[in-house]
Amino acid sequence: MDHNNTTTAFEIPNARVVKNLGLVKGIIVRSRSIIGTIGGGLQTILGGNITLFTELCEKTREDAYDLMIEHAKEKGANAVIGIRYDTTELMQGVTEVLCYGTAVVIDSK
Repeated sequence: MDHNNTTTAFEIPNARVVKNLGLVKGIIVRSRSIIGTIGGGLQTILGGNITLFTELCEKTREDAYDLMIEHAKEKGANAVIGIRYDTTELMQGVTEVLCYGTAVVIDSK
């Protein structure tokens, strides 16, 4: 799927939705390793961007997005609109990231 055909908006410029295939989602549950927790804790002492946690969050969101795209492809979509992320802490150090949107088939105008 062309990543230009994914958006947080509900339409894609110069394209027409010809079929709505419904909700698609990608869910990832991650925990921090003890080493990552210690390293992140040390970075908090210095202040600023906590790169260990930033990298973990970015990778987790990317993985959830990729799973959502795969789900959309399985349904026959060539685009996903209305993409959103949701995050829930399930327990201390364990977080769920959900990426979801509406799978559609579009036709360029």
